[in-house]
Amino acid sequence: MSSPVLRELRHHAPFTMLGAFLGIVFLVIVHNMLSHEVELTAFYVFHPLHVFLSALVTSSMYRNYKCKADRRECNLLALLAIGFVGSIGIATLSDSLMPYFGELILGLPHAEAHIGFIEKPYLILPLAAVGIMVAYYKPHTHFPHAGHVLISTWASLFHVMMAMGKVTSLIVYAGIFIFLFIAVWVPCCVSDIVFPLLFVGKGEGEEKNACFLKH
Repeated sequence: MSSPVLRELRHHAPFTMLGAFLGIVFLVIVHNMLSHEVELTAFYVFHPLHVFLSALVTSSMYRNYKCKADRRECNLLALLAIGFVGSIGIATLSDSLMPYFGELILGLPHAEAHIGFIEKPYLILPLAAVGIMVAYYKPHTHFPHAGHVLISTWASLFHVMMAMGKVTSLIVYAGIFIFLFIAVWVPCCVSDIVFPLLFVGKGEGEEKNACFLKH
């Protein structure tokens, strides 16, 4: 499994780096123009979308590679558990916890961890459930994964923007770029590829990795 995962990480690094760079450009332009309320609202647009796409891709990987073509072979409870943990858990790590860790290191004045499934469970949990059920009936992997990476970048960016206040510094911007890249690059690939394949057999995992990389 490690070789296909490393290939996926290398494959997504340039796209993630471009997304992080564009995020920093956006940050420099609008950072003093948006209120905290607008930034919080934007975070709660992109973070739930991230959870939905993560649930769809994570569940689709498990659904395709464990349940084969017939969904009746699929253990729905297992699919729900993997989909919820893989989407909400890793999206929270990517969009909230890792940016918050970066905010603390950079000394941003309003650092605060916004945990979606605690602050707005009525929004996060249903979207995760919808993503899982879409995967159960019509699994998707390739396009949603690209959307997953892009949307995660913007969710993490708005989380950081809420913490910045009026801070403007090249060092801070460089630090945000690094944390933004890491917060999106590793968790998204782990969520979409590694996590669901932990629950399939060794032979299945090898076959499915190869299948995924052809999509």
